[in-house]
Amino acid sequence: MKAVITVIGRDTVGVVAKVSAVCAELNINIEDISQSIMQEMFCMIMLVSLNNCTVDPTAVRDRFAALGEEMKMQVTVTRQEVFDAMHTI
Repeated sequence: MKAVITVIGRDTVGVVAKVSAVCAELNINIEDISQSIMQEMFCMIMLVSLNNCTVDPTAVRDRFAALGEEMKMQVTVTRQEVFDAMHTI
């Protein structure tokens, strides 16, 4: 199963490293990543594979939500099928 992780918030040092560390901790493979900084806002989208993830999808969402709170950023995890359906007319 694939998912899309989005990160939005004020730019700070180490955002990519922290999100990547959680991916490694949960055995989530990063397949593609895009990031940009618009004025002072950091925006990142990651396409990840959950095929070898060590926890269930609810625990993945909870772990990234906790990371978002820790970093004072919005971090969301959306299954690719849901993401695709939301962005299809």
